[in-house]
Amino acid sequence: MGETWGVLAAVLSSALGGTSIGATRYLVGAIDPLAIGAFRFGIGFLLLLPLALIEERGWPGRRDWPAVIGLGLLFFAAFPILFNASLIFTTAARGALALSTLPLLTMAVGAALGSERLTLRKTTGVLVTIVGVAMALLSGLSGAPDGAWRGDLMMIAAALCMALYSIWSKPFIRRSGPIPFTTMAMAAGAACLVLASLARGSFAPVAAFGAAQWFGAIYLGAFGAALTFYLWAFALERTTPTLVAMSVTVNPIAASLVGATLLGEPLRWNLVAGIVTVFAGIWIATTQSGPKKLGEADRALQKMR
Repeated sequence: MGETWGVLAAVLSSALGGTSIGATRYLVGAIDPLAIGAFRFGIGFLLLLPLALIEERGWPGRRDWPAVIGLGLLFFAAFPILFNASLIFTTAARGALALSTLPLLTMAVGAALGSERLTLRKTTGVLVTIVGVAMALLSGLSGAPDGAWRGDLMMIAAALCMALYSIWSKPFIRRSGPIPFTTMAMAAGAACLVLASLARGSFAPVAAFGAAQWFGAIYLGAFGAALTFYLWAFALERTTPTLVAMSVTVNPIAASLVGATLLGEPLRWNLVAGIVTVFAGIWIATTQSGPKKLGEADRALQKMR
């Protein structure tokens, strides 16, 4: 059940990330992407901080601080910078498909580092989910601007940052818990983005913010940062990095559904087929064959004896 809850938390995390794309698109017209990241993770940190202060397991130990801060800079600073920069050169659909390589990268890096065993069933599930994302984004993949490959490579680099974070953060999350770890890591990334935004004068348009812009920024901080990445860390504590990473394929699906529901965008057959395929892939990767389950049960009984 622990692994099941982990997978469900990861799927919810990625779904929330998908809905955050709508808020980000809205704010891009009022403020630059660097400042959006600063607001998102700065507000997220402030919301998580009180929970971290009352957490029984306490903050990460001092010997873990350099690693946690480094992981925070990797995930909450380098990742959003690469993510936002990639969309300057490529389309949203191509970027989403490039990001969906995350579970494949996580699985490959985890196997190379010896942190996770490579299995045929898991590999098949990962490939099926990527096919599902491609199906869902079919209509947006036909055209590409000149030099789109640069944006695609940047998005794959962003996915690699996320894969390394998911693999390397697991032992630290187990020691300190998802809330204290995420709070400290997010603080490092937010501080970097805030300083960069101040240096560039990115906060100047904030003076003209209305209620709608503030609502978008607070939504990103509360749901797109604090809750989303707490759930991501919660999932990493309970299941493997590859299974957690697979949930990112839900992100563009959720974004498309939000567009269909709130923006009146058409709900095409390929989106429905893509949704079914993505969840079929997640089911394949997260379930085990009958004989394997029986073998594990037999080993458990032997230990009890």
